[in-house]
Parts: sequence; C-alpha cells; structure tokens
Amino acid sequence: MRMFAIGFAVGAAFLVGACGDDADGSRTINGIVVEAGAELSGANLAGADLSGAYLVAINFAGADLTGANLSGADLSGANFLDANLYQANLSGANLNIANMHRADLVDADMSGADLTGADLSGTFLLNTNLRDANLTGADLSRSNRTTADFTGATMPDGTKYP
Repeated sequence: MRMFAIGFAVGAAFLVGACGDDADGSRTINGIVVEAGAELSGANLAGADLSGAYLVAINFAGADLTGANLSGADLSGANFLDANLYQANLSGANLNIANMHRADLVDADMSGADLTGADLSGTFLLNTNLRDANLTGADLSRSNRTTADFTGATMPDGTKYP
C-alpha cells in the first residue's frame, strides 16, 4: 500500500469507515495510511478507534474526535487546537508537547497520559480523568479544571497531587 499523508482543506469533513492496523504499526482510515505529520484539521473522527497508533505531529486542529479511542497512541507534537475530544479515551497516550489549546476535553479519560510540556491553556477539563497523568511543564493557564480528577498526577511544577 502506498504511504502518503492525507491533505484536507480546513473544515473538510472526513467520515471514518473501516479502521485497521498495518504491519508497520500505522493506521489506515478508509484504506488511506495515516502517517506522522498528516493533515486532519477539521476532520470528523467521532468514534474512531486509533488506539495504539503512531500519530506524531498530526494536525487535528478543529477536528471532531468525540468518543474517539486514542488510548496508548503516540500523539507527541500533535496539534489539537480547538478540537472536540468530548468523552475521548486518551488513557496512556503520549501527548508530549502537544498543542491542546482551547480543546474540549469534557468527560475525557486522560489517566496515565504523558502530557509533559503540553499546552492545555484555555481547555475545558470538566470531569476529565487525569489520574496518574504526567503534567510536568504543561501549561494549564486559563483552563476550566474545577471538576477534573488529578489524583496521583504529577503537576506542572513537578509535585504529586494527593
């Protein structure tokens, strides 16, 4: 299968069909290989199963990932600016230096996720599960996190939350 990045115009709809694994660990969506650096801004990936996928530096700006399964995925350097991750499963995901500015993470599961150096400024973290997550160096400024669960998490300043 030919490897190529998916290009979409901003706001384009991307309907998820069959998702599967390839031998090299990449993911296919509708038969197209999603590789590092792919352009998925504005994509509709609601309910997609991308668990364990290698999605480094993918542009998900403005994408709809409602209820998507991204558990264990490598999303380091990914751009989730203004993305909808309502009820998404990001448990155990690698989100090092990810841009999640103004993302909707309401009711998301981010337990055990590595958010080292991530930009979570302006995010909606209502009822978000951040148990045992690593937030070292993360930016939580202007985020709404009043009901987030940080139990056991390493906070931006390196301290452990009780």
